[in-house]
Parts: sequence; structure tokens; C-alpha cells
Amino acid sequence: MLNPTVCDTFFLNAFLSLPSLAQCMEMVLGYCQDVPYSHTTFPNIVGHRSRQDLEMGAEYLLLSVIHGLLNGECSPDIRLLGCSVLAPRCQDNKLMKPCRSSCEMVKKSCIHAFEAIQMAWPYFLDCDRFFVGDEEGCYDPLSELRGKSCEEIKFTYHTNSQMYGILKKTASKCSHISQTYSIGRSVEGKDLLAIEFSDNPGQHDLLEPEIKLIGNMHGNEVLGRQLLIYLAQYLCSEYLLGNERIQTVINTTRIHILPSMNPDGYEIAASEVADRNDPENIYQEVNIFGRANAQNLDLNRNFPDLTSIFYNRRRFRHFRSDHIPIPESYWLNKVVAPETYAVMKWIRSFPFVISASLHGGELVISYPFDLSRHPQEDRMYSPTPDEQIFRQLARTYADAHATMSNNDTERCGASFANKGGITNGAQWYSFAGGMSDFNYLHSNCYEITVELGCDKFPSEMELYPEWLRNKEALLSLMEFVHRGIKGIVKDEHGNGIKGATISVRGMRHDITSAEDGDYWRLLNPGVHIVTAAASGYSKVSKRIHLPRKTLVGRVDFVLKKVPRAPSLDYFNIPELDNYERFDPFNQFEQSSQRELGENGEERTEKPWWWAYFSQLGISAPTWLLRNY
Repeated sequence: MLNPTVCDTFFLNAFLSLPSLAQCMEMVLGYCQDVPYSHTTFPNIVGHRSRQDLEMGAEYLLLSVIHGLLNGECSPDIRLLGCSVLAPRCQDNKLMKPCRSSCEMVKKSCIHAFEAIQMAWPYFLDCDRFFVGDEEGCYDPLSELRGKSCEEIKFTYHTNSQMYGILKKTASKCSHISQTYSIGRSVEGKDLLAIEFSDNPGQHDLLEPEIKLIGNMHGNEVLGRQLLIYLAQYLCSEYLLGNERIQTVINTTRIHILPSMNPDGYEIAASEVADRNDPENIYQEVNIFGRANAQNLDLNRNFPDLTSIFYNRRRFRHFRSDHIPIPESYWLNKVVAPETYAVMKWIRSFPFVISASLHGGELVISYPFDLSRHPQEDRMYSPTPDEQIFRQLARTYADAHATMSNNDTERCGASFANKGGITNGAQWYSFAGGMSDFNYLHSNCYEITVELGCDKFPSEMELYPEWLRNKEALLSLMEFVHRGIKGIVKDEHGNGIKGATISVRGMRHDITSAEDGDYWRLLNPGVHIVTAAASGYSKVSKRIHLPRKTLVGRVDFVLKKVPRAPSLDYFNIPELDNYERFDPFNQFEQSSQRELGENGEERTEKPWWWAYFSQLGISAPTWLLRNY
């Protein structure tokens, strides 16, 4: 006797392979009334023999609740696609099967929404099994939606789930130049979701610089979060429309966008704003909560204070102001937020060249150092060795912004009118543990802080004007990365040397080569003496002239293998050789102990949506459980 599963499969395959002779009947299913046809037939494609049989099944129940389960995402596409299988089109007493291409398109766009609620892709939407190719005479169940989908940017606020959906839809729409990935999770378990744009997404291309843009570090400073969501949509749409400028940027640059570093704080702030806008609420508070994360930690004070280490060790003759290791005391004595940890790991994982963190509360660009060089001075000009580069980077954004650099622009309290809308961070106000200082002292990345305006949570009617004010500035910032010099450091056999230092005479800040030996060094035009060095190799120096009209110059180095004794003055500095040590006490190691049943099987808790099905007494749809 055949195994029941094998037997069911045998008869189902036999049914699917027979000519579809059927008796057409009027469509009376409530959740399938808007399909682009008026007649269906039973048995349907998956084997339900009658309308009553279907309405009692978990498949039809899923269609009735899918809009709510996915927070409206992928509606009505999923429901119409499901109806095309559960209540298939019938024409001239013949069952018509839906097109595989329609199924594949919806699955590609919507699989992430199912993954987000830990639900498996429904079996009856198996594109290979229940859908057919165009050559077999299929029909498109989504035909009436084709001209209705609006690809325009909606200048409204987005919840966290809506933000995730937009990013993933954008990546799906532009899958040849984009992908989404998570850098970690917040305290409350929300994804820190980033979207990447590149002509080769998911891969680092040799000599292609990488940049990152971060928003919503403070949960109640929300304009940057929205601008980055709009930017992702804009880059995708304009690339597809043939915008040559956008195509050039994406084809020559790897762009990483993290719209929300603090999604927990955003939810608090958004909820408070909703209450504040309630006409029955007589208490109108000025300050909005949600700045900190769910641990009540200010994320822009939570990074390792490497600036103090830099100030304390300047007396060492060969002390480097780059790639300073994270001291063990940081892991021992500080509560490290998971959001901070995720961003630090992100910074260490990609060869970022420039970065911008978008904030609110002022209208100015701030650049490192953010910590005053004198501990008793709260407002002291405290430049980095790359002061001129940082000023140029800050000036690029401020000058391209519609109003930031104007002397007559209304400010929010501080006076930056005579500075053209830029300031040294410590000269504005001093603080330790900031993200921008950490980027500069721990990696190759030059990060500025973009203060977008006085109102941290502007009204929705201000979102479109703010996009217009900032769009050109964001694009100009991305293009700035193609300045200075770039090249490859190789050995005599043509192999790239990872971790080689690139130093410029007169500037006490080096950068290092990436995995394949490529590097990028931001430089202003002029004559420079550039040296490449690596442990066990000879030094090579070159005198270069970077013309004012040349944005980026190519300077390669070939180093010869030689034994070289390390400089004691250099290597005796405490902790300098511990750069690779990260989270040495495994504080963020996830415990993956799972409860086992009596027979050794994994016992996992059912997801929250399981109650929709288990309480109705229908056959349990275990096919919706992932890894079942």
C-alpha cells in the first residue's frame, strides 16, 4: 500500500496533468470578489472539492487575515494570488491556471514580510507546483493592479514595520543594484536594517570606495530617518529611469544606508507625538521622549572614548592617531548598548571612507573632535590632524543645502551664521563617547554629524520641503568620496597586502589598506609625500602632485619583502597591538540553548499568529511553521 503522503502527491500530480475540464460556477467567495474574473470551479488546483470544503480550510482563513498579519504589506497582491489557486479562473468550462511569473514577482517582493513574522511561504503559493508558464496559456491574476501601483515617494512618517517593508521592496525592485541586510538588533529585538546600493551588491569591488549614512541615532530626532528612506527610494527609481548622475554614483560607489539606529526610541517618540497631537490632550510638552534607547542609554555617548587616549598619548613620538584599540576597561566598566555594539562591528567589517550621522535640534554640520582637548573647557576648538579634510567635507554638505550656509538663516539658539553652517564639535560643546570620534580614531572612516534643523520631529507637511532642501546635499556628500588618492598596495608577486599603512608627511593620521590591498586617502589638492609600509616589507615613498581639477588620483605601491625589526618606541605603547580584540569577554555571544522534548526533538514556542488557526478547531496548518 502506498504511503498516504506519496498517494496524495500521486493523485494531485495526476489531477494537475489532466486536461482541465470543469463546470464553471459563479464566484461567491467573499475574500475573492475582486479577482479579474467572475467564474470559478471545483475541485480547485490544490484539491478542495467544494466551496464549503475550501471555506473550512486553513488556506482560505489565511487569505482572510493576511492583511492584518502583514500590517497591510503586499495587499491585495497576496490575497489575489491565493484566490487564483484556491478559486481558479474558469472559462468555457475549462480551468485556467495562473502565471508562474506573477507568483515569482510577488514572492520576491513579499517573502521578507512572512519572514518578519516567522511564517513560512504558504505551500499553495508554490510557484513551480501550482502555476504555469506563459506558453501553457496562463493568465495574470494581478492584471488589474498593474497600472495602479504608485511608485512615487510618499512623504509621510513610517512605522518601523513600514520602514522595513519599504527598504525591502526597494531592494527587490532594484535587485541588480541593491540588497538589504541586518547589522544587528535593538534592545527590544528590532532589526537594525540597512540597504546597500552598488553595481555589485553584496561584494566589495576593488578600488570602489564605501560610504555609510546613519539616521535616527537619537530616537526622537526623526527627520534624518525619513530622508534616508526617501533617499533609498530615490536612488532606485532614478537609476531605473536612466539618471546618469545617479547611475555614475552607484556604479562607482558602494553606499550603505541605515535609516534607524534606534528603532526602539523612535517608537516612544512617535507614540508621544501622536498623544501630543490628540485634541483632547491639554498637556502640550515641548520636549519629546525617546532620545535614548530602551536601556535609557544615549547612543552618542556610548562608544569607547578613544579621544582621551589620543590626547593622553600625544607625547609618544610615533604614536598613531588611527586604529586605536578599544580598551578592555570599556567592556568591563560600561553598559554597552546592543545598537552601539552592532554599529562598531559594522564599522570594523567594511572599509568605509566617509560617513554622515543625521540628527536634529540645530542647523549645522559638526565635525571631530567632539571631545575638548582640555578637560576643564566645554567649548574649545579641538581639531583632528585632518582638520582641513573635515572642513571640506562639512562644507560640501552645508553649501549644497538650501539654507544651511546662509548668514541670514534663522538658527536654533547657537550662532553659526559667521561660520557658514559648520563647526568643530568640541568648540560647539564637548562630550565623550561619540560615534564620529570613534569612527576617526578606530577606523579609516571620516564621519560628520549633520544637524538638520531646529524641530526634531517636524510635522508631516514639512517632510517634502526638507527633502528638497537636503537632496542635493546628500548626493554631493556621496560624490565627495571620490577625492584625494586611491590605489593598491601589492607585494612583488602582485598580491594585495592587507593592513598596509598609508601615511602623508605632515599629517599624523594614517589609513590602512583593505582586504585586497586597496586603499582610499582623502586629500586636498597640492603636493604630498605619501608612504606605504607594512610589517615585513620595505617602505616606499612617492611625491605626488594632486591638481585642483583632478578629483581622485591613482597611486599604487609595490613593497618588497624584507626582515624588519619593529620600532620599540612604536610597539611599547600599551594596548596598541590589541586592535583585533573585540568583545573579549563575549558579552554579546547569543545563547542558543534550546529545549528538547522527550524524544530529543527541538521544542520551539509557536509564533503569536498561531492562535488565529488553533482556536478554530481546523486542521493545524503546520505548513506555515518555518523549519517544520
